[in-house]
Amino acid sequence: MMKRLLCFSLIILLVCVLGTPAASTAPGEPIQLKGVIDIRSHFSDGSYSIEELVKKAAARGISVVVVNDHDSVILSYGLPPFPNILRKKEELNSILKNGPRQYLKAVKEAAERHPETIVIPGTESSPFYYWSGNPLGGTLTAHNHERRLLTVGLEKAEDYQHLPLPHRLGPPNPRLVPSSVLFLLALLCALAMTFMKGRTRPAGAILAVIALLFLVDNHPFRTSAYDPFHGDQGYAPYQDLIDYVNQRGGMTFWNYPETQSGVRRLGPIMVSTRPYPEALLETKGYTGFAALYGDNITVTDPGGVWDATLKEYLKGYRTWPPWGIATADYHREGESGEILGNYQTVFLVTEKTKAAVLKAMQTGRMYAVQGPYPVIPVLEEFSVSTPDGRKKVWSGEELILKDNPVVRVRLSLPPDGEGKTPTGNLKVRLIRQGEVVFTHEGPAPVDLSYEDTSLKPGERVFYRMDMKGVGTIVSNPIFVTRQR
Repeated sequence: MMKRLLCFSLIILLVCVLGTPAASTAPGEPIQLKGVIDIRSHFSDGSYSIEELVKKAAARGISVVVVNDHDSVILSYGLPPFPNILRKKEELNSILKNGPRQYLKAVKEAAERHPETIVIPGTESSPFYYWSGNPLGGTLTAHNHERRLLTVGLEKAEDYQHLPLPHRLGPPNPRLVPSSVLFLLALLCALAMTFMKGRTRPAGAILAVIALLFLVDNHPFRTSAYDPFHGDQGYAPYQDLIDYVNQRGGMTFWNYPETQSGVRRLGPIMVSTRPYPEALLETKGYTGFAALYGDNITVTDPGGVWDATLKEYLKGYRTWPPWGIATADYHREGESGEILGNYQTVFLVTEKTKAAVLKAMQTGRMYAVQGPYPVIPVLEEFSVSTPDGRKKVWSGEELILKDNPVVRVRLSLPPDGEGKTPTGNLKVRLIRQGEVVFTHEGPAPVDLSYEDTSLKPGERVFYRMDMKGVGTIVSNPIFVTRQR
């Protein structure tokens, strides 16, 4: 009896000294880290330094900052037959113009000074554009200059320097070497003619000059094999960039594929970038795409483009499924309603480290959310489990089970800036294999459970959810296979 009292007293003493345990996530439940992706610094067209951006994010409870400055912003129009020589070029502020070493140094220093925030470098890239129209008639148009990809996680300056971009010099491009060799042979033949006697000498000299000009105009020392002077090249230039980044351990995300602001006059020229949702189907190997940003979005509609890519993954046509993120396109506070924190990507991790966040981006352990900051809705849980709850998976994961899968969705709303609980209904949809199988509308908080009794043995499907109302949420898919 005395031993029991002694043990009990010891426990009471430890609780008094150490205090009660701090609140934490349940075992197996991921930690949620708020992040912002696609923000600009003064290395391109943003108004703040990288450190100022990190400070602003930290003050708003944002733990992850992904900087996506423009890697290169160049428009160059050339006259035939030597458009790469006889040209007019305009270049704006960018990482490559200021130097990637300085850019990476600024990211590293900001991360070191603010260890509470994870800072990840990246770019916004325009791998290709092409010209049409007549400069004399006022119809000169640059097409697809705003068809853009985000890169994330490249850590070496040389990886930035050699990105396959228009008008950039780099190592010999294998696709350009054959044509350059032909022009070099033509130059050598023409030079040989200049040493001959008679009428061949002046003709050889003229041909040598022409061959030299073609050689310079088509030299192989370009990072991209594509220039803007030979019309539309489809998605090949974009696939080149995706493959290049993958080979160096980075990630790529299609940015605002349904842009509504890509057609306008820009001084003496027109720029024209039409919505490009088909990019998600026409390219392979990219990590994901912007599922939430400042335009009306249809690719995430049930049965839309995103679901088509997810079905391709299930059929084995894709190595991995494209994941959805929110992109902020943030340049400065207040311009066109920009507020840092309106568009967030929330990462589901087991620890607060840079490596864990990059892994979450790579594997879809995240969700996209938008709201009028600070009222950002919280997806407390989106999971699929066995009926007894012993096995449970989250976004980006796969569950193999013998019974009916049970999907759970829990949502809440934080108080607004005045401490008041927001009012309004949340419209929740559960989407299975591209079709809406369950809907709910009501105020926060929301706690839903759905048992799918229609899944057949041997069937493999995906579930995802979205929410609209007070803000917007788009989850990433969960994959489920029912054993035979």
